[in-house]
Amino acid sequence: MNIILLGPAYPYRGGISNTNEALCRNLMKEGHKVSIWTFTLQYPSLLFPGKTQYSHSKAPKNLAIERKINSLSPWNWIRVANQINKAQPDLVLVRYWTPFLALALGTIVKRLNVDIKKIAITDNVHPHENTLFQKQFTHYFCKQFDGFITFSKSVASELDLYVQKPIVFLQHPINDKLPLPSEQLKSQKELALDPSKTYFLFFGLVRKYKGLDLLLKAFSRLHQKNRNTHLLIVGEHYESSQKYRKLVSSLQIEASVTFENRYVPTHELSKWFSASDLVVQPYKTASQSGVTPLSIWFNKPTLVTKVGGLYESVVHKKTGWIVEPTVEGIEKGMEDFLNSKDKEIYKKALQLQQKKLSWSHFCNECIKFSKTLP
Repeated sequence: MNIILLGPAYPYRGGISNTNEALCRNLMKEGHKVSIWTFTLQYPSLLFPGKTQYSHSKAPKNLAIERKINSLSPWNWIRVANQINKAQPDLVLVRYWTPFLALALGTIVKRLNVDIKKIAITDNVHPHENTLFQKQFTHYFCKQFDGFITFSKSVASELDLYVQKPIVFLQHPINDKLPLPSEQLKSQKELALDPSKTYFLFFGLVRKYKGLDLLLKAFSRLHQKNRNTHLLIVGEHYESSQKYRKLVSSLQIEASVTFENRYVPTHELSKWFSASDLVVQPYKTASQSGVTPLSIWFNKPTLVTKVGGLYESVVHKKTGWIVEPTVEGIEKGMEDFLNSKDKEIYKKALQLQQKKLSWSHFCNECIKFSKTLP
């Protein structure tokens, strides 16, 4: 099958870029011809809250990545659609996560030949932070497609509000280019961490909806009962870090909280996850999270809040904890983890879960789904 994937890829950085590249690699392994058409302009600098949109790593080998799409130019959208029609793919996959790109990607797909099958791989339907005209833009985008793939059942439910078209739910696969887990003591030594402590890890971009304020308050309460605990906050802040540092100061837990305010590249993931004991995702809203498959890969249980589809990949008290999105709920979950006796049970359960989250399964289901579409 000849496939074109529209969405972020190198030189753009981030979890969506990484998984698009992984999808491309694994579809190629299954014998398909695949290319990624990414952006010449994704976000204007004024609208991007981070330090940079671009990767400092080397370009991935043996992937056909072309920079084609200007998110702000309607003339470009028409040109890209014409180029896709000329290439005559059997299937176009489009990665969707923000209504900011709905007009660009929706217009490209709208102008494609009717014999090309069109599937949106939908991370989010509703954005994490509300924007102007988001419902109108999302409706415009959704009506251009033959079918949808989602990573959570909650996103599938949200899609039903916009279109009545085939939807398949597939769990988020584990990235195929991750470093192997390393020994905990070795990683703690590399990070100059005290091996006698229990480490909680908050990982990923820091944004308001991710509930870091809830976690800091919950950790403060827990730390009063158990001083042998430490919180690692690892990821670039997409808003001012000062409000969180002030909160840490007011809670008097400065010595027990580490801030690593930067984007962490793939090759550094192992030491942070391997050094930790429990990954905490205290989100206030979420559709799903790419942090969960990372936790599974590194054999770390994860505490998640019961919001959106965030908890769908977690088995309570086997691969992690599912708690209410409150200070009290998060504190209780962390305390339950501290009081659990046999932590090897989680490792065994997580290793079983790894087998279910393969890219081979995802790719085969994706192609199977495309063949059912009219």
